[in-house]
Amino acid sequence: MTHVSSSRLRVKSAAPLPGRRSPFVRWLQANEGQHPAALALLSPRGEWRYDELASLAARGGRYLHAQGLAAGDAVAIAAAGSELALAAMACAAARVAFLPLDPLLAEAAWPRLQALAGGRLQRLSPLPDGADLVPAACPPLAAARERTQLTAATDGRFTDAATDLALLIASSGSEGAPKLVMLSEANIDAAAAASNERLPLHLGDVWLACLPMHHIGGIAILGRCLRAAATLLLHEGFSAAAVWEDLHARRVTHLSLVPAMLARLLDAAQGAPPPSSLRHALIGGAALSRPLFERALASGWPICPSWGMSESTAQAATLPGADGDWQVGEVGHLLSGLQARVAADGRLYLRGAQVMAGYLNPAWRRGDGLDDGWLPTGDLGQVDADGRVTILGRADDMLISGGVNVHPIEVESCLAACPGVVDVAVTAVLDPVWGDLLVALVVGPAALGALHDWSRQHLVAAKRPRRLLRLEALPRNAIGKVDRRGLRVLAQAGACAHECLNV
Repeated sequence: MTHVSSSRLRVKSAAPLPGRRSPFVRWLQANEGQHPAALALLSPRGEWRYDELASLAARGGRYLHAQGLAAGDAVAIAAAGSELALAAMACAAARVAFLPLDPLLAEAAWPRLQALAGGRLQRLSPLPDGADLVPAACPPLAAARERTQLTAATDGRFTDAATDLALLIASSGSEGAPKLVMLSEANIDAAAAASNERLPLHLGDVWLACLPMHHIGGIAILGRCLRAAATLLLHEGFSAAAVWEDLHARRVTHLSLVPAMLARLLDAAQGAPPPSSLRHALIGGAALSRPLFERALASGWPICPSWGMSESTAQAATLPGADGDWQVGEVGHLLSGLQARVAADGRLYLRGAQVMAGYLNPAWRRGDGLDDGWLPTGDLGQVDADGRVTILGRADDMLISGGVNVHPIEVESCLAACPGVVDVAVTAVLDPVWGDLLVALVVGPAALGALHDWSRQHLVAAKRPRRLLRLEALPRNAIGKVDRRGLRVLAQAGACAHECLNV
């Protein structure tokens, strides 16, 4: 068993104190006093300086109190990204746990989410515009904090509920039905501190966020920017043309993408380098292929391969400025304050201040999904003697072909390097001979026969796909991850393919 820790920035988890400010409120208040005129948020809904955003958050907190909510309650809101960002800060001011929902999936998901919460979630419409939040004059954040202290002392719900919970985040559901991840204020605080240490973020910097704000990869950027007094440039969804334009127009310094977004952005750039202002392009959410990495590196993109999940409050490991020696799966060292171990089955376990409080359950009990504080991730990995982490793929994606363990990422990385392959994913169908008969689903002009020849040259027999299907596009979810269950359906049907080769 391998065990490694990162200890440069120890952030201990502390029990909540009555009246203790949430990190969002603490950072907003500090920036309101020190950098009131600094640009805090740019979004399709508007733009706010830090003094304006702090005032808006305080009014939002009062609005939630006026709706009958109190510290320790939990609120779910389905809305666009900018509305979710503003709601997150209002909930922080009210000491209310916030569950951001995907507006496209909220209705279908709501009964299950409410069951997970034991019926204790309260669903609200998006908060009204700032001018309509409260009818009367609103005190500053300090006064709003006094209100929360009073509520803490007089409202029984404060002691009954998990009052230091800041966020409830729906996991991506990679291993079945989605779960709700409970993230505490200490988790948020530790994660933002560790991220801003690994990828330095300062006053005047701009982080462009085009990941969904109902996903941890999106909303975590809000915390990083508030902590650093940086600017959050929020896009509603991903448009390669819009991102490319704003990289130049807004002098963006930080950018978060999944590999599918990076590929489209490189297409939009047509070989041009990014602006010199861009210091970090954080790539996560799915495996980054070597050909895509090489293409980005050749154009001068500052690629930072990363690994994380909802349960680790986003980033868990990041490799800043990967160079030509980078290999598939390498994500650098753990962020400060995290520890990792590799179990006998190859699965990575994580522990540290930014690891979740647990999965939501009807009793709101802490620790569900943890093993004595350790999080068993769904990923297979390795940790070398220097503490560098390499992700080998999802544990549940492992296939057995001809008695040999085969991970799709290994085969995909090989096939992706074949000329003419634009995108590729590997799955399997049951077979009486092979067990898992490997199926490659391919996008791009590469001839399927040529791709088969490529696999014969670079892969041992058990790792070669025995069926090749050409598609217009791979099935992906909202943030660009390959839909593995969708792949299996396509591999079984075969009829949706434009071309099929059995070998």
